[in-house]
Amino acid sequence: MKKILYTFVVFIGLLFALAPSILGFSLLNLGHAINVSTALGAKLGCSSYFVSGFSKEQTVKDLASYSPVANIVTMDYQEDNKRVTASLYGMAETSATYREGLGCALDAEGAEKLDLVTVKKVVVSDSDEWPLGSLVSHQAPVIQDKVDEIVRADNEKGYNTRALLVIKDGHLLAETYGPNVNKDTPLLGWSMGKSLTAIMIGHLQHSKRIESNPTHLFEQWQDDQRANLTLVQLLQMSSGLEFDETYAPGSDATHMLFTAPSASDVAISSPLTKTPGSEFSYSSGTTNLLSRYVHEKLGNTSQQSYDYLIQQLFEPLGMANSVFEVDDSGIFVGSSYIYASGRDWARLGLLMLNQGEINGHRLLTKDWVAAASMPNTSENDKRYGYQFWLNAGEDELRWPALPSDAYAMMGNRKQTVMIIPSQGVVFVRLGWTAGDYPMEKNYRQLLDVIN
Repeated sequence: MKKILYTFVVFIGLLFALAPSILGFSLLNLGHAINVSTALGAKLGCSSYFVSGFSKEQTVKDLASYSPVANIVTMDYQEDNKRVTASLYGMAETSATYREGLGCALDAEGAEKLDLVTVKKVVVSDSDEWPLGSLVSHQAPVIQDKVDEIVRADNEKGYNTRALLVIKDGHLLAETYGPNVNKDTPLLGWSMGKSLTAIMIGHLQHSKRIESNPTHLFEQWQDDQRANLTLVQLLQMSSGLEFDETYAPGSDATHMLFTAPSASDVAISSPLTKTPGSEFSYSSGTTNLLSRYVHEKLGNTSQQSYDYLIQQLFEPLGMANSVFEVDDSGIFVGSSYIYASGRDWARLGLLMLNQGEINGHRLLTKDWVAAASMPNTSENDKRYGYQFWLNAGEDELRWPALPSDAYAMMGNRKQTVMIIPSQGVVFVRLGWTAGDYPMEKNYRQLLDVIN
């Protein structure tokens, strides 16, 4: 009996020790890990299948790159009601539903109100030149050959590059797509959505709907020091608000994206632990506070937010293959959930390159674009602007092989929209790379060919 008990204790000890590498999470967070696993499967599986149009097999493969648990999560795809239900051996059954124009959201109390939201479809002309339309007539064969070469080499090495585009002086010169992806496929940009959220703030300021740097941002903060936090401090991620950005069961970040009905509710209750403006601290929660601020300023309804997004941004930009998803509270998940085609991501980059103007529309002021790409004033890392990563700002460049004025939208899986004003260039790289990726090297090769 003692031997059996001893063996059992040893087994449990080994399971606790090895769980992080085998399962992808600690058994101390087992309950939350199961809930996250099924919610992640339902939400991302729904969007992968119904928004991006990926196969069920591709969807599971993508999810398993985050955790091997995805391989044992049961996924039920319901075509008629456009829903995906996930469970782990019958536990923690979770579902997400697709709605046209809204993408997918987890099914929870209150989510049914999203059924009432209608989203106008953006249409662009096949006869108008990109970025206004979908016609591309300025291809550069030498650059196209290099782009083809890079994507081919990437995918031979298992980097899973899904799109690579080159824009120079406003023209789309080259584009290459990976398997099962084309120019119209909406691809998840993860944290590149943070930059779009900032652009929405910039447009609201351009249209005089909000001030340039207000305080007293939320009613929940009026009775404490958080009332003095500024919009710029949130944009530059130097608010001093506590937020656990670790993507593991039990963290603020996973709770925000997969188990909380309202993503912004997680960060809005965060305590102030640092002197505002003194320390840059990357926080997806901060971005979802910005999304909440936009939502409230636009009238506090999902319909008003979508009407604004489509009419004031997506239509002028020509973004016909993009979906910005909301959580169950109806607020954009600005930190993470925008799906856009390679060409649409490039449109956002070109908007910034053109100092706020595109397709004959001024959407941002030149001053705002300059401020967005300017180093912050923190003491630890100034190479971050208004939800954009900067090359310059410290003694060392972030990307030494690239011009110092380069700045970028960056998302998980080594995805980037790189903007280089001095070269008149925008690069877009979308993919699903779990490890390292030679982004800087590849962009340097493209610059050498262009010049």
